[in-house]
Amino acid sequence: MFRFANPQLLWLLCALPVLIGLYIYAVHHRRKQLARFGLPETLSPLMPEVSRGRRVLKHLLFFTAVVFLILAAARPQFGSKLREEKSQGVEMMLLVDVSNSMLAEDFEPNRLERTKYAINRLFEGLKQDRVGLVIFAGEPKVQLPITSDYRMAKAFAKKMSPSQIELQGTAVGKALEQGLLSFSSETEGSHSRVMILITDGENHEDDAIAVARRAAEMGIRIFTIGIGTPEGAPIEIDSEFIKDEKGDMVVSKLNEEMLQQIADITGGVYVRSTKQSIGLEEVVKSINDMEQTEMSMLRFEEFNEQYQYLLGIALMLFFLEFALLDRRNPLLAHLNIFREERHIE
Repeated sequence: MFRFANPQLLWLLCALPVLIGLYIYAVHHRRKQLARFGLPETLSPLMPEVSRGRRVLKHLLFFTAVVFLILAAARPQFGSKLREEKSQGVEMMLLVDVSNSMLAEDFEPNRLERTKYAINRLFEGLKQDRVGLVIFAGEPKVQLPITSDYRMAKAFAKKMSPSQIELQGTAVGKALEQGLLSFSSETEGSHSRVMILITDGENHEDDAIAVARRAAEMGIRIFTIGIGTPEGAPIEIDSEFIKDEKGDMVVSKLNEEMLQQIADITGGVYVRSTKQSIGLEEVVKSINDMEQTEMSMLRFEEFNEQYQYLLGIALMLFFLEFALLDRRNPLLAHLNIFREERHIE
């Protein structure tokens, strides 16, 4: 695996055309200045040591050295090898409601954005557990399979949006079924599988309770988090509030009864979100008390730095540029190394 540790420094390469432009301008300006004293063919015999080829080569060496220096500063790296790492933890599938009702603004700025913020905080605090992500509305979608790569998990969680699910609605049962299928075979038969369901609980599609009973038979605990308020809030999309068939404004309310039942059936915990806390911290505390399973994870052992080679080339080019004189060496003039005619710049 190849990467740059400081990729933002590669933007400095954009300055190279500016440096080349300044060089071309300086050459043009020098010629204009010399033209004030006479014609080039007249001045050339008077300045036999002037070497146009040397000046061009010096600047070429300088510009090439700058390129290698910037690449070295960006720190190119290669992943050396994969290492299998054993750890004790649980497999945690997050099932996140991304239906339009999650855009209700009884939480600032809305329910979904607060959920994404809380999930990001959760991933920052994990160390040995595996996580996966399923988003759902009228149908579920695996956003991220089970992984121990928390950086990738945060990136996928950040992208969650109602637009990712074509069929709107809130099919909690289908989401739970997808969650049951998303665990790895390594933890099958263990008691270290959990699902965290985050939704406003407005299930309009299926029998989520029946799926919860099946999860309990498989030894999977479901922790539910109800986000929203019992009073509810209107749903605004593109600066317009959603209305029903009668033209009345749709108000999305928290349905706690179903979420409480799902948690009770599977031995999990139900938490109602508040404006201060989504509830993930409370859930994780309960999960930490669960039985943990030994799991293996593949990680890049380390990234080998490659910048030193590029830095060495850059320093060598700078040295050659410094050592190369602007003017011909009288002792080597007869060799005519650059095969050049005499020109005045």
